[in-house]
Amino acid sequence: MATNVHANVYNFSFNSIDGKKINLKGFKGKPILFINTASLCGFTYQYSDIELLYKKYKQNGLIVIGIPSNDFGNQELSSNQKVKEFCSINFDVSFLLTEITNIKGEKGHPFFKWIKKEAGILAFPKWNFYKYLVNKEGLLVKWYTSTTNPNSNKIIKDIDEVILQ
Repeated sequence: MATNVHANVYNFSFNSIDGKKINLKGFKGKPILFINTASLCGFTYQYSDIELLYKKYKQNGLIVIGIPSNDFGNQELSSNQKVKEFCSINFDVSFLLTEITNIKGEKGHPFFKWIKKEAGILAFPKWNFYKYLVNKEGLLVKWYTSTTNPNSNKIIKDIDEVILQ
């Protein structure tokens, strides 16, 4: 019987906005919140809320990873450096950011193919600022659309549950 090599998130990696490798297996035992982002989106204000959420929970081990992409409405800046500067200057972002990453189509990052396989087509990002909560075992436990604020009661409750597991 074949096993699913991508049963959890630890088989994936991203390149950071600075070009370093982010191996997700390095976060075993910690909850992770992933967000696909864009600098010029109507939801970009959520960067502030994501940063507040990260500051609130980082002492509890929460890892937050923003994944800039230009796949939805061409709303990302033209370079990783510009994205990094934009996030730093405007939102004082201290959580991890990946390089500008493809989400859709053949070039789409395997993480998002895994999301679709794990949670179905409705969970696959339709726009920027979809959010994915992974538990301490690397399993996808919840996902949220763009309109769900990072500091909503729903996300806070879910993060609290995952931290206590």
